[in-house]
Amino acid sequence: MQPVNRIIALRSAEGEQPFVAKDADLSDAIGRAQQNLLRQQHQDGHWCGELLVDSTLCSDFVLFMHWLGEVDVTLQERCARHILKRQLPDGGWNIYFGGPSEINASVKGYFALKLAGYSPDLPFMRKGRENILRLGGVPRMNTFSKLYLALLGQFPWKYLPTIPVEMILLPSWAPFHIYKMSSWSRAMLVPLAIINHFKPTPSLPGNKHLHELYPLGTEQGDLRLPRSEKFWTWRNFFLRVNDVLKVLHPLRISPMRKRALEEAERWMLDRIGEGSDGLAAVYPAMLNCMIALRVLGYPKEHPVYKKATKDFVGLFVDDPDDFRIQPCLSPIWDTAINLISLAESGMPADNPALRRAGKWLLDKEVRIRGDWMHNNSHREASGWAFEYNNVYYPDVDDTAMVLMALRLAKPENDSELANTFRRALDWQMSFQCRDGGWAAFDKDVTTPWLEDMPFADHNAILDPTCSDLTARTLELLGYINFNPKVRSVRDAIQYLIDTQEPDGSWYGRWGVNYIYGTWQVLRGLRAIGHNMTEDWILRGRDWLESCQNDDGGWGETCATYENPATKGIGRSTASQTAWALMGICACGDLNRTSIQRGLRFLLSTQKQDGSWDEPEITGTGFPGVFYLKYDMYRQNFPLLALATYVNYRNGFITQPGFYQASR
Repeated sequence: MQPVNRIIALRSAEGEQPFVAKDADLSDAIGRAQQNLLRQQHQDGHWCGELLVDSTLCSDFVLFMHWLGEVDVTLQERCARHILKRQLPDGGWNIYFGGPSEINASVKGYFALKLAGYSPDLPFMRKGRENILRLGGVPRMNTFSKLYLALLGQFPWKYLPTIPVEMILLPSWAPFHIYKMSSWSRAMLVPLAIINHFKPTPSLPGNKHLHELYPLGTEQGDLRLPRSEKFWTWRNFFLRVNDVLKVLHPLRISPMRKRALEEAERWMLDRIGEGSDGLAAVYPAMLNCMIALRVLGYPKEHPVYKKATKDFVGLFVDDPDDFRIQPCLSPIWDTAINLISLAESGMPADNPALRRAGKWLLDKEVRIRGDWMHNNSHREASGWAFEYNNVYYPDVDDTAMVLMALRLAKPENDSELANTFRRALDWQMSFQCRDGGWAAFDKDVTTPWLEDMPFADHNAILDPTCSDLTARTLELLGYINFNPKVRSVRDAIQYLIDTQEPDGSWYGRWGVNYIYGTWQVLRGLRAIGHNMTEDWILRGRDWLESCQNDDGGWGETCATYENPATKGIGRSTASQTAWALMGICACGDLNRTSIQRGLRFLLSTQKQDGSWDEPEITGTGFPGVFYLKYDMYRQNFPLLALATYVNYRNGFITQPGFYQASR
């Protein structure tokens, strides 16, 4: 660790005595944060923190057990306790910490408890029911949530949008085919199309039905999705197409339908086989896949179904006090960020812990051409996924973060690293989209009219380019001395200029939210060597400073995805404070009061074990629909922020790396 060579005095806005960021204070905080991460490293070199989410995963699992007719009573009760523990005072359930009751989570929570045997006359059930009706009841749920109700006979199939299994046969030249959708939608919809064909609906006892969650007069009414007021809109077009599909759907014996079902089955089987921890290695797709396999006739003893079940159970967190289910696992992401944080904070590149982490990451490179090849003609496969094994779905974000990490861990074999780095960098660059930005899993999956498809109301049908991923790619390029004058870099910078908000901030697609996006853009621009005194850049810094809290920290809630007027407002969190600090530091002038107040917040709130408390959710799955609390964020990003401050003070952007671009 290079010593901090000067002392900064800080006086708060309230006129307190000056705070002194002493060398010893920073070094001690960094040392404790490093030891906290090292204690959690697995023997083989990787890390995997928990992903915490809302109650809907446990709710859906209870619904699945009852659909299957194979209820594990003990596991059901543990899920019920999990759901009850998260019920809000108003009776509903939310989708992020501190958020309001949300209709989909609330109906699912209530239904799961009712299936588990809780009487609707119990006080907390009555309160839940009253809240659900205030929110509009079952008719206000999104399509995917209604589909889970339909599987148990609690929503009419005839009012659900048809998901035609024939879509899997559409060629690449067609206006629509499955590879025009985002990878996560594709993985959910292919098994759902199979389910939609069979419509498997076991009969529930009358006392388990949900009649009471329909506002008076709606249950027997027209529950179709409403049309737009204008006659010609894409939404109305798709709804009319859906009406035609409803008429054609009963023709189940057509050769085209049979072939489509066979192809959909083959597509699923390919993606849950060797090299995959389940379909897309993510909860919704895995659960849908298990349902689809059963309706296709796979018994529970079949090796394919047994593997799917084993992969799914791998998401369980067997906490005796609070059983939980994770949406997926995050070892690649966590390992890369932790390696970067430890190296940037002064641990030598040949440290055994860093070497083990680097070796583990190298071994996880994906070398097969997965789904991405349908939109990207790049010939040589590379990249990294988010999870342990997910070979069909490496992604741009993880690949950029892994490459930034690998350059900081001295390998045992320099040539192996150089070859891997060059191959993966070429793969990363091949994903730049037409607008100059980068998306997550695919290239140019941005057809806007697809968002009006009837089954696209989960806000995730597309894989849009975004400022945070684009800026992270620029950050990587800057650290390896990539030529900043080439067109790809110029186009990326223009993309960031074009996507800046009027107030100076940037939207954060994969982290909450404008603090995340703004930090990453400023950090990426500094790394690539851009002039950080330009007005448009300083407006980003000024926006970050404008939303600093009185305690010196920063916070922002998931509410900003639905109401941008709340951007930058929220209780201070360790991860968001770290992001804001790094963003402001990237613009220079480390004596700014905002930086010193932010440092004070991190130093004063660090726990003795080296971590920080953070109950808030600061990660994003699908904006407005699904959010994730990365438990590692409260542990690695504050360390990286402290290290960034020290590094900038010592006159360099980042620790020297072992790979330099030749162009």
